Amino acid sequence: MPKQFSTSFLLFLLTATTFAQTINPAAIMSKKQVPILCYHQIRDWKPKDSKTAKDYIIPVASFKAHIKALSDSGYHTILPEQLYNYLTTGAALPSKPIMLTFDDTDLDQFTVAAPELKKYGFKAVYFIMTVSIGRPRYMTKEQIKQLADAGNVIASHTWDHHNFKKFQGKDWEIQVDKPTKKLEEITGKPIKYFAFPFGLWNAQGLPELHKRGFKAAFQLAEKRDAQDPLMTIRRILDSGYWTTKTLMKSIKSSF
Repeated sequence: MPKQFSTSFLLFLLTATTFAQTINPAAIMSKKQVPILCYHQIRDWKPKDSKTAKDYIIPVASFKAHIKALSDSGYHTILPEQLYNYLTTGAALPSKPIMLTFDDTDLDQFTVAAPELKKYGFKAVYFIMTVSIGRPRYMTKEQIKQLADAGNVIASHTWDHHNFKKFQGKDWEIQVDKPTKKLEEITGKPIKYFAFPFGLWNAQGLPELHKRGFKAAFQLAEKRDAQDPLMTIRRILDSGYWTTKTLMKSIKSSF
């Protein structure tokens, strides 16, 4: 074996071993979970909104009250890289950490949510469904770039909200690869985090996310995969039905 190849091979083994030691599923599962809230639409309810839909639509006044309550309670927002480092290396987090996430690219996340978060120095993660970019009632490329430039994280939420459990063949290119490339072109930053549409996932598909360089993926409130907790990080919906008191109780009981 040539010396150069041997050295390179040993370096590869060392790197792989170090990575394997860092990514320890059992150690990650044993750590205290960080509260993560998920939002979709921030707008007042309409008569035609169903009871189920209202779980995904939080009225503007309720949203503002909830964000103020988080600040008043001493919560500090963190971003995915901080969470990843905490889970994999034990890196320190601020006191009372919480992550705020927004799915589906709705315009009110930019016009209502972002200014409200800014009042309290909060940052958030925006999981973008790229098919909707620039459409009526959705964010434009410029608005997404503005959020990224302001220190928020832009992440992937597929092309058109296709069920992850049904991905096969070309779906990986259409739903993951192309949206990733598009978001990287818009923001000028790498896209390393992913959220499952509907919160649905299957273990068979998780290696495909690893293969594409994603560092973590986010579901909703189901149990994590004990073998791959980084790809099944839990979130809860901040329901439009909740008072601030209910929100605080739910955060404590869910995480």
